[in-house]
Amino acid sequence: MVKAVVGANWGDEGKGKITDMLAETSDIIVRFQGGSNAGHTIVNDYGKFALHILPSGVFYNHTTSIIGNGVAFSVPALFKEVNDIVEKGVPKPKILVSDRAQIVMPYHILFDAYEEERLGGKSFGSTKSGIAPFYSDKYSKIGFQVSELFDEDILEEKVERVCQLKNVLIEHLYHKEPINPKELLNTLHEYRDMVEPYVCDTAAFLREAIKEGKNILLEGQLGTLKDPDFGIYPMVTSSSTLAAYGAIGAGIPPYEIKSIVTVVKAYSSAVGAGEFVSEIFGDEADELRRRGGDGGEFGATTGRPRRMGWFDCVASRYGCKMQGATEVAFTVLDVLGYLDEIPVCVGYDIDGEVTRDFPVTSRLKKAKPVYKVLPGWKCDIRGISKYEELPENCRNYIEFVEKELEVKISMISNGPGRHDIIYR
Repeated sequence: MVKAVVGANWGDEGKGKITDMLAETSDIIVRFQGGSNAGHTIVNDYGKFALHILPSGVFYNHTTSIIGNGVAFSVPALFKEVNDIVEKGVPKPKILVSDRAQIVMPYHILFDAYEEERLGGKSFGSTKSGIAPFYSDKYSKIGFQVSELFDEDILEEKVERVCQLKNVLIEHLYHKEPINPKELLNTLHEYRDMVEPYVCDTAAFLREAIKEGKNILLEGQLGTLKDPDFGIYPMVTSSSTLAAYGAIGAGIPPYEIKSIVTVVKAYSSAVGAGEFVSEIFGDEADELRRRGGDGGEFGATTGRPRRMGWFDCVASRYGCKMQGATEVAFTVLDVLGYLDEIPVCVGYDIDGEVTRDFPVTSRLKKAKPVYKVLPGWKCDIRGISKYEELPENCRNYIEFVEKELEVKISMISNGPGRHDIIYR
């Protein structure tokens, strides 16, 4: 049985916790896209962690974690993360790396920073993890596949060729120090030695696992609105954030994905630039940010304060539809317990016309939120484990959102811990 865990919005929905929880009954967890640019925050018996490249199921002894072919694979980031969790008492995870995954090169990270610097005020708010330059090279067919690390002739020739190309840009566009091909080759030899014990044909491994009836969890990064096709282009990420891409990024047939758990947050938040219709500012935003998440709404990768907003039915319904959600996990509901009234964005006013459909970016820029105000429940709901024990106004809020999403809310997260969850 293959299940995907994906985000409905801008990322930051709480997928790490949901993945960590679902991993308990999974055999294999696969990261299928993205790189070290987003972080999944997890609180469990070992402590609090921000994972970037490791799948969020690494905390169990019985699981195998796979870095799929669709991932922007940073070799040093993976091993730093493994060492960090092992130092905190987590048993060393079983990891497999796809021989077809491509490598985030040291110069990708430099180019990311140089380009943001060059763009100044018009920058994309990149995490400077090298993601856009990485995918750009992958599709320009000058990326380095893990398998190429083990063929010295290919590697040497390619390093020379790619350095020539990159150095023209580095010297003439960015006016920085050129890349030394010998140093780069040495770095790639180090990468090869680090990754060698873990490399295999992960698609073949997954085919076998499916045949044996294993439980496989696909873990997506970010959310629908950061997808390059269906998101708020151009303020998006560089790989598809949709569950459908899980089949490609993991190397399995699309019809094997039987369940798509889409994570939706009880209010909105976003890191980075881009259209955000229900955004709030000032003291109202500061209070929600301070109370939000576990220890406040700050990016797990950048530490930047997240942009805050009220729940957006238009964006979230669209997010669920594009993911093909079969069920919804509704997160951080406990955070809203301080409010007398809770605004919910139910439509977008674009040039005087109200729509419930999520538009393309050029029209989104003109959208103004249309709010419906729901009564708050004014108490702490952490520790409640049965749905019927939630305050009536809290249940009304969930049921209102569910009706708007047009998908069943099957899980409600009411605290940061692994088992702070209500099943419906």
